[in-house]
Parts: sequence; C-alpha cells; structure tokens
Amino acid sequence: MEIIVDDLSGREVHELLGEHLRNMHIHSPPESVHALDLAGLRQPEITFWTVWEGAELLGCGALKQLDAAHGEVKSMRTAAAHLRKGVARAMLAHILAEARRRGYRRVNLETGSGEAFRPAQKLYESFGFGYCGPFDSYIEDGFSAFMTLEL
Repeated sequence: MEIIVDDLSGREVHELLGEHLRNMHIHSPPESVHALDLAGLRQPEITFWTVWEGAELLGCGALKQLDAAHGEVKSMRTAAAHLRKGVARAMLAHILAEARRRGYRRVNLETGSGEAFRPAQKLYESFGFGYCGPFDSYIEDGFSAFMTLEL
C-alpha cells in the first residue's frame, strides 16, 4: 500500500468520494451528514490522502487543521472491494503520524452513531480515541458520535 497526498483530480477519487457521500446519506438524515464534497476537501486547511496498490485506489482520508494544536480526521473511506484488508488502519495511522509531526496536541472526529458506523467506531477506539461532546462548529444530534484523542 502506498499513501500519497492527492489533488482530488482523478476519476477514481471522484467515484470513491461519491460512494462515500451516497453511503452517508443512506445511514443518516441530510442535516447529520458531515462528509465533505470535492469543494469542501479542497480547502487550504485540509490535507487529503489516497491509498493505492499499484493503479488501484483502496481508500482515502484527510486531516483538517482546526487550529495550531488541534486537528480533525475527515473523509475516511475504504473502497467496498477492499474492506477488512487494513486500508483504514493504515490511513488512520498515517493521519495520526502527520498530526503528531505538525505538533497537534489533540485530534477529533465525527462519525455516525448507528450500527452501520460501529466498525469505524471500533477502529477509532483501537487507536485510543474516546467519546466526547461536539467540537468546532458541530452540534449535538442523535446521529453523530464525537471522538477525541490526546496526542
């Protein structure tokens, strides 16, 4: 697996992010979908990576800088054909290593609270993330689970 900074211009990336957004809308009401589209991911405070094996896109993830000491994990997604192969684990380890390199003291994330999101929650828990209240501009809602990790 190779993880690279991605400029979000490739067809494969567009398809994976489309799959990600569609899936979020299946499991959450529109007002509770916080996944970013292409324009949202192209903001200067966001670094976006993709995971590749040769010419095949396996997954993606992003890190948003909230302030000089605080980041947010965004857009973690594994392509459906590559689930349970360690793609998300590799991406999350990469994102957290970058957060530490940047000197962040804390990383947060928002994920869904329903059963469909339980595998993601378990992954985050395995890295030491714990549950917390809303952060940044998020508000409490029954469809979101907020998590935090002190670095």
